[in-house]
Order: sequence, then structure tokens, then C-alpha cells
Amino acid sequence: MSKKIAVLLTDSFEDVEYTDPAKAFKEGGHSLTVIEEVKGKTVEGKQGKARVEIDAGIDDVSPNQFDALFIPGGFSPDILRADERYVAFTKEFMDDKKPVFAICHGPQLLISSETLTGRDVTGYKSIQIDLKNAGANFHDKEVVVCGNQLVTSRTPEDLPAFTREALKLIN
Repeated sequence: MSKKIAVLLTDSFEDVEYTDPAKAFKEGGHSLTVIEEVKGKTVEGKQGKARVEIDAGIDDVSPNQFDALFIPGGFSPDILRADERYVAFTKEFMDDKKPVFAICHGPQLLISSETLTGRDVTGYKSIQIDLKNAGANFHDKEVVVCGNQLVTSRTPEDLPAFTREALKLIN
């Protein structure tokens, strides 16, 4: 069954952390809505390899329109978490126990939404202490699945495991 996946993304995302899972989700029959400030804007990956057009502005969407949330890494999550609208959007998915997929620095939005207490997660090396300070149970593994909701991974090298587990959870 086709699911609607919200993607929170802005400039300086890690290119392959968006492109690889996005391709797999689409091939799996799911639809993605890329969300940032303004519909129609184009954001660019930090490697300069990926350019993504924004499908919807954050003020024009609600978490209840989607079945899951995907947060690619890079600098994008750190930029987005400075804006309370993206934090609140993320928090609603976590509170409603909808699937959330976050890779590399993606969990920074989960840290800011204060939804990690007691949850099993992984993330990029530089945010490990932040994850622990947010109350998460940190595991240095290629992919960590917490309950029937949260899938996290550390780096682009973990993408095959991340994508496999995210697809398992959403299918």
C-alpha cells in the first residue's frame, strides 16, 4: 500500500542521504513531499550533486497529511531545528507514533523535539553525546530500529541497512 512520506530538507543536506532512500521509497510505490520554507524553491546538497525542488512550504502542511517522516542528514537538520515549526512538525510524528527515518545528523531534529528519552537510536559521531544527553539509548550500529516507529543510521555507508529497515517498517 502506497504511503505518503514527508521529507524535511534544506540546503546543505548530505546528497546521497536524500537521493538513495528517496529513490528506494519511490520505487516501493510511496510518494514523497519535500518540505521547506517555500514551495518551488530549489535546495542544494552540500556535495553539490543533488538539487531538490521543494514541494510544499512548512506553513502549508500538517503531519496528519502523512504516514511517515524522513529526515536526511548533512547540515540541513541543524539549520531546520532553529525554526520551531520544523521541531513541532517532527514532534507530532513522534508523539503520534508514526514512522520516522533519520540518518546521520537527522536525529538533531529529534533532539530538539525532546522525543528521544528512553529510545534506542544511533547517529553521526559528532552528535552521539547530544543523543545521550537527550535521554536516548545510543548504539554504535549501522542501523537501529526502535519499536515499530524509529529508524536511525550513522553515515552514508549505512544507507543500505537504513533504507532496508525503513522500507520494512513502512510496508
